[in-house]
Amino acid sequence: MPVTSVDKDLDHLTLTVVADFNAPLGRLWNAYVDPRQIERFWGPPTYPATFLRHDAATGGRSIYLMTGPEGDVHYGCWEWTSVNAPEAFEVADSFANEKGEPNSELPTIRMTFAFEETENGSRLVMTSYFDSLDQLQQLVEMGMDEGTREAMAQIDTVLADLASFASDRAVEAQLLSDTQVRVARVIRGTIDQVWNAHNDADLLRKWLLGPDGWTMPVCQTAAHVGDSYRYEWEKEGGGGRFGFTGELLESEKPHRSVTTEAMIGMDFPATLNELTLTPVEDGTLLSLIITYADIEQRDAVLATGMTEGMETSYARLEETLVAKGSRGGRSEVRS
Repeated sequence: MPVTSVDKDLDHLTLTVVADFNAPLGRLWNAYVDPRQIERFWGPPTYPATFLRHDAATGGRSIYLMTGPEGDVHYGCWEWTSVNAPEAFEVADSFANEKGEPNSELPTIRMTFAFEETENGSRLVMTSYFDSLDQLQQLVEMGMDEGTREAMAQIDTVLADLASFASDRAVEAQLLSDTQVRVARVIRGTIDQVWNAHNDADLLRKWLLGPDGWTMPVCQTAAHVGDSYRYEWEKEGGGGRFGFTGELLESEKPHRSVTTEAMIGMDFPATLNELTLTPVEDGTLLSLIITYADIEQRDAVLATGMTEGMETSYARLEETLVAKGSRGGRSEVRS
């Protein structure tokens, strides 16, 4: 059991949990900022979590749901108030509705997470701050203490599972719901490099090509919220052309962008694409949540071999970043 102590301080209205792990500090930090990892332990075993959004950056948001044994669903959200990687972060944790909006009828808790190295690995000190004694007692009566212990008992298994989150793994697609898919991959480059590679037309033409044998004659990027973009690809030697267009809805450089995406000339509903970039120990975690109109559209797109094409492009992106760094006299890409 990683939890070594739980202290309820009624004078200062805090609940502090200390947990020790036989794992490096960076590995523990990654487990909390990677949505694929934190959802494997944030909820207790009987209420597993799914993170629909996870912005590990100051000013960011996280939206998660926990599904009970009877199929009951409970939503929560975080407002990220500060991040000092890999030593600490602070969030305001609230109950929420299905849109991720805080429930004002239930308490919002300020939570701090402090990470430190120890002789045997790493330690996490998680402190929850309450506005009143009644609020603290209400959350404890709702099972917060016991639920936290059960949830954190799962972290050791996640930390030991190095293979599932290794930086050399190919693109993977995870079904989040009937209409949502999360695509994730660690890119061996800094967050600024990966962000620029998604927004610089010259760089996009070098890596966003899918399988070999295609070119990108049209690459019109969206610089500001409300702008439209247009990408078109053409098979070398002719014989095929297709493209996508959409609108930039949100942009928080270098962490998050949200766009719509529709295939040019096709009467398919546009998807909503939420891109999040997170610095991790081995580079930058790219997480793309795609929301489709319905399950039929989702499955039809996945059946086209979407992830294989994306992996080819992301591998080419890494090669582009390495080559760009080498020409600059030194490489900023993490290995």
